[in-house]
Amino acid sequence: MDVLQLDVSGRPQAWISSREAAVIYASDGVAWTLGEAVQVLRGGIQRATGRQSRIEVHPIIAVRGAIPSRAWKQTPTLSNPKLFSRDRHLCAYCGGRFHFDELTREHIVPTSRGGMDSWMNCITACKSCNGRKGNRLPEEARMSLLYLPYVPSLHEDMILRGRRILVDQMEFLLASVPRSSRLHV
Repeated sequence: MDVLQLDVSGRPQAWISSREAAVIYASDGVAWTLGEAVQVLRGGIQRATGRQSRIEVHPIIAVRGAIPSRAWKQTPTLSNPKLFSRDRHLCAYCGGRFHFDELTREHIVPTSRGGMDSWMNCITACKSCNGRKGNRLPEEARMSLLYLPYVPSLHEDMILRGRRILVDQMEFLLASVPRSSRLHV
């Protein structure tokens, strides 16, 4: 189970393991939490009291003194799994839904013609449509886009990373995702 780590202002910083979260709890670094505890980690038994130490790990923790994330000023890293998730595994040309292995990263303006490998120039296409379009612009191939590309926000990027996200974490992240995002569909 991964824990969503935030800075004190509520900005996502990273996905961390429950053991990493326990270190933050133990060092009194947790400012606040969200959601019901999802895991209890047990430690050693205290000699004086005979009680066993325990840490309840919540799905979302805000870390005291965390440096505000620079990710707010950066574009999320582009990868095929995140691109295909952003586009809901739909081919931008034929509209078909395909398995990961049947999809390709399609450059609207081909890289051989000066197109960039960026969120705004890349869409998801099935192998058949990508091959049909080839090294042409969509207009030249007489293929129109069914949806437009966009750059995901930091909250969307945290969702697109493909982790198993708990309900509390998803609700928190989706609350800051624009309503126009395909992640709401």
